[in-house]
Amino acid sequence: MGQSPPVVLGRENSLCDPFTFLSSSSAFISGEGFRDEIAVEIVDYTAELPDECLAFVFQFLGPGDRNRCSLVCKRWFRVDGWSRHRLSLNAQSEIVSSLPSLFTRFDSVTKLALRCSRKSISLTDDALLTISIRCRNLTRLKLRGCREITDEGMSTFAKNSKKLRKLSCGSCMFGAKALNAVLDHCANLEELSVKRLRGIHDGAEPIGPGAAASSLKMICLKELVNGQSFAPLVLGSKNLKTVKIIHCLGDWDSVLQLIGNRNRNYKENLNCDINYGSSDSNRSPLMEIHLERLQVSDIGLSAISKCTKIENLHIVKTPECSNYGLVCVAENCKLLRKLHIDGWRTNRIGDEGLIAVAKHCSNLQELVLIGVNATHVSLSAIACNCSKLERLALCGSGTIGDTEIACIAAKCMALKKLCIKGCPISDIAIEALGSGCPNLVKIKVRKCRGVSSDAGEWLREQRGSMLINMDACDTDCGFEASVSDIGVHETGVEVGQVTAVGASASSNGRLALLRSKLGHFAGRNLVACTLRRLSNCDDSLNINL
Repeated sequence: MGQSPPVVLGRENSLCDPFTFLSSSSAFISGEGFRDEIAVEIVDYTAELPDECLAFVFQFLGPGDRNRCSLVCKRWFRVDGWSRHRLSLNAQSEIVSSLPSLFTRFDSVTKLALRCSRKSISLTDDALLTISIRCRNLTRLKLRGCREITDEGMSTFAKNSKKLRKLSCGSCMFGAKALNAVLDHCANLEELSVKRLRGIHDGAEPIGPGAAASSLKMICLKELVNGQSFAPLVLGSKNLKTVKIIHCLGDWDSVLQLIGNRNRNYKENLNCDINYGSSDSNRSPLMEIHLERLQVSDIGLSAISKCTKIENLHIVKTPECSNYGLVCVAENCKLLRKLHIDGWRTNRIGDEGLIAVAKHCSNLQELVLIGVNATHVSLSAIACNCSKLERLALCGSGTIGDTEIACIAAKCMALKKLCIKGCPISDIAIEALGSGCPNLVKIKVRKCRGVSSDAGEWLREQRGSMLINMDACDTDCGFEASVSDIGVHETGVEVGQVTAVGASASSNGRLALLRSKLGHFAGRNLVACTLRRLSNCDDSLNINL
């Protein structure tokens, strides 16, 4: 009694048009004996937004949030459908019956990922054909674990996907025939990434170059039995910029020799083109090479040193490479800006190779050394001659101590990001960083036993604006360093505010003790003595740029 009737909204009204409606709220005034009903108007403010603006807002949401937004009303459902360009599907065989309705709703998809777990049966060639017919504007495709797709299915898909620009496939069963079909029919293909393809085996037919030879810019090969079959594709791609070869079996020296000769011929042809006007001047040089966990020796490094335009080079866990190969690269690839070396603690790459890098590669901006026993001799040379060095990572080296860090702190004026992991440094090195490297904004120190947890607090007091990530001094130094977790890249640097793990709230006493220690060391002028000794070492290097 006295209650207003409930407001019942049909789905057509509430989920389609702007839903402006009245919600009754009751106010009872004591003593007057009557009820006043106040109508409150609730407005859908998004009704005034054009569909294009609403779609632009949706672009900032993740897949889960977009799914929830699509349930708000019919308009949001419709806008989400035509504005969603990226889709990731669980590619099990049961999804086949849903594909027509799915791609009727999402009719603007350009980036598609199909993933299937090992325990499930993936979609088949017929499903892939349906996708290729429904998604005529598809530019990116990622296949993971789609083991039921065959060479014939990929060939048919390639014929219907002329706009494809990026293809990434892993743990699938198709092989060279399917990839050759993609290269023949997808003339706009720019990136090709292949991982653990069961159909690429010994005796497989050569792959490439096909119609995509003029557009392909990046090739990534991972964990292949016969990755050497991609050699014709690498050699025939005129605009290839990046080659990544990771954990592939077999000897790769011969393939790298062909790549080196390709770039040497490019340089010779370029000179001829200038003189005679030939069309081969359209061929572009390689600028980025990744070699990881491969059977590669100094022969291969000497070969890629002929790629004189390289700016980014990764030599990761290639135990047969030594200082000789690195010297060849440094002497010829003088435009090098990023160098990552994981020596795998074989002690075959050290001061000699790094001094050559310092002498010839003055444009170096990023240097990552993992398992490389560098000393203050080479680090001093790099600090003095590579004045543009902004990102440095030193991991798992038994020869990098306080002396080396003091050298870096005193001479790396442009350094912005520093990672030290598993090296025998102490609080003295942290003291040096407190006053050195004026442009340093981020530092990560991990698994260095000699560094106390209080050192991070002291460093924060000295450099309040610096982002510091340090762990406790009692952390075990055993680790497996990798390029992905060192934290020196432009993106993905995992350094937050100071986190001195293990430091207690009552650490003021230890901090005071640390200050007194550092004051004592400063009184003995240890750092100054170290720098004078480094200066004497610099005079003996005779590095002339």
